[in-house]
Amino acid sequence: MKKTIFTLIITSLLFSCKDAKTEEPTVKDNGLITVTAAQFQSSGMEIASLVEQDFDVTINTSGKIDVPPQNRAKVTSFIGGYVKATRLLVGDKVTKGQALLTLENTEYLDIQKEYLEVAEQIKYLKSEFERQKTLYDEKITSQKNYLKAESDYRKTLGMYQSLRAKLQLLNINPSQVESGKLTSIVTIYAPITGDIVIMNANVGMPVAPSDVILEIVDTNHLHLELAVFEKDILKVKVGQKITFTVPEANKEVFEAEVHLVGKSIEGNDRTINVHGHLDDNIKQKLLTGMFVEAKININSKKGLSIPQDALIPENNKNFVLLLDNKNSNKFLFKKVPVTVGQKSENRVEIVPNDQINASSKILVKGVFDLAE
Repeated sequence: MKKTIFTLIITSLLFSCKDAKTEEPTVKDNGLITVTAAQFQSSGMEIASLVEQDFDVTINTSGKIDVPPQNRAKVTSFIGGYVKATRLLVGDKVTKGQALLTLENTEYLDIQKEYLEVAEQIKYLKSEFERQKTLYDEKITSQKNYLKAESDYRKTLGMYQSLRAKLQLLNINPSQVESGKLTSIVTIYAPITGDIVIMNANVGMPVAPSDVILEIVDTNHLHLELAVFEKDILKVKVGQKITFTVPEANKEVFEAEVHLVGKSIEGNDRTINVHGHLDDNIKQKLLTGMFVEAKININSKKGLSIPQDALIPENNKNFVLLLDNKNSNKFLFKKVPVTVGQKSENRVEIVPNDQINASSKILVKGVFDLAE
């Protein structure tokens, strides 16, 4: 009985050792990586040849989301004042001509008072000028009197028109002033339709003429503003496709199209501005000023490719596991350096060399387990 139990224990140990041997980690021998058939199957590994496919030839660049100058407005006041009232916040949408806020200042009253006085004078001076002209034409009065009346009238008329223009810049109706309705409050209106992106106004705060009270951007006219290096600019043409991402936001890939190519080199970095049009359906996902990384598709070519997961990056170089030999029990792989070309969404181009060609067999799944 004891002999039987001892035999069973020895048999169990032998089987355990056999299983442990099957699960042994991959070993390297003479520069080759050995994978047993059991390991190959249990790890879900796959071998495949390089596949020929079309790759886009691209230029890498960067830039930002922007709008044309006519679709961005900085709102200021012709004459400063104190903010009387506003209900707007950053992000609010406004339409052209909409009241944005009101300002209060006694200086507005001074201008209206001066305008009113000049408006009253102009009536008398015009009448006197016309009277003197008639008398002069009839040889009744001297030329001196006629010229003085004309000079007084035209000088006052210039003041009248200047003050009237100031009132219009302040959005004060001159006709209301002439009827005796003066106000110390002016209203600032939106010059364009868009979204408020900057708001610098609080009730009671003073505003100087040089201060930007708020800024409005029409997001319906968002576009890409890219900086392309001098060495690449001759390859860029109107109509070429652009793909870009906003790295700080997400990994989503957006599309655009080259619309304008600059004609001069800007700055010390020797770049040229390239303007790209965006599809309407993606404009709502983007914000003015966002930094973008972009690729301009300038051509296409055929190349041999493998899945990106088949690459082994190591010390700023790339490697693949090339099948060197196989039999029923094991696979032998050789770690081979490769040169990477263009990239697509999930695949990468491999430039053929003396070890890699179209008929080569590459480990395309399970590479991560062997690369550790």
